[in-house]
Amino acid sequence: MDFEIISGVIHRAQKVVVYGVEGVGKSTFASKFPDPIFIDTEGSTSKLNVKRLPKPTSYEMMNEEIRHVILHPDICKTLVIDTADWAEQYIVDYVLNKHQKKGIEDFGYGNGYVYVKEEVARFLHLLDEVINVGVNVLLLAHAQIRKFEQPDELGAYDRYELKLGKKTSSQTAPLVKEWADMVLFANYKTYSVAVDKDGKKHKAQGGQRVMYTTHHPCWDAKNRDGLPEELPFDYATIAHLFTSSPNVPVAQAVVNPTPQATDNAPYTVESVPMEDMLTSTQEPLKSGVQPVPTPAVSSLPKALQDLMNANLVTEDEIRAAVAKRGYYTKETPFSNYDPNFINGVLIGAWSQVLDIIKEIRQQDMQF
Repeated sequence: MDFEIISGVIHRAQKVVVYGVEGVGKSTFASKFPDPIFIDTEGSTSKLNVKRLPKPTSYEMMNEEIRHVILHPDICKTLVIDTADWAEQYIVDYVLNKHQKKGIEDFGYGNGYVYVKEEVARFLHLLDEVINVGVNVLLLAHAQIRKFEQPDELGAYDRYELKLGKKTSSQTAPLVKEWADMVLFANYKTYSVAVDKDGKKHKAQGGQRVMYTTHHPCWDAKNRDGLPEELPFDYATIAHLFTSSPNVPVAQAVVNPTPQATDNAPYTVESVPMEDMLTSTQEPLKSGVQPVPTPAVSSLPKALQDLMNANLVTEDEIRAAVAKRGYYTKETPFSNYDPNFINGVLIGAWSQVLDIIKEIRQQDMQF
């Protein structure tokens, strides 16, 4: 087999992680990136004049918003996830609902953390599809301080790390750092420590906001662009890195809305057989043919209501999709649905359910 050899620098969208202490200005920093749009998981952009997608209330809704960017890359040049640690909590909740557990420790033998790690890997794979269509991805995250002790050294010291859960960080934080082209750590710089005349009272002096771009015993950071080790925490200092990332036509992107199964953890809903659910490329319907959704009723979980409203799906369409797959009749009220079915299929496998609804819509258009 012959392979084409490619040489030279390849210009593409960039994968950036910025983490730092509270109040250092991470969201403001992100707002300076090229034409950003935020998925604001914690409501930290309310005072910023930026574009936002609706605040997600579930992992499934967050993924739907990311897929919307993949299918419509012209709406932005940078997708900002604010923040990654809150996104991880959505993933934890998803894993618990999928396996019908109340807590991550209920799995036993650390399996819950393995499931979270695998789902984080799928999440990063979905973000790679955003990169493939020419849109930068910026993950913001909080920092946590952990006591660190090297095997070949005496004593321990504090170091800053990504705040991705104290117990899951050893598995999920390395995935995020390896995925990124650039990891920047933002902090307030302390210039000196003053003492009183007796040498007893210590007071830190300084306060300039800086970002660190390379690894240090006291923090994680990296870059592949030869940046100085320390820079002012100002987007202008790295703006030149984002002037040559061309947009890739959407036709060149491979959109895979359904994560692939792995040998260790197949991407299925345990309570309901999912092999009969349909898959597609998630192509949107033509404008003007989507029905206006009816107001969501209180019998439906808020997470399902949000997914329905975001995709303009009506309750009748949900019933029609359920009936088409033979789970319940079309006349069955939502109040009679098994809660495990709602959480496992209607929410947990929303992308497949949405495919069935779109197929029904297209069939209705032909008559």
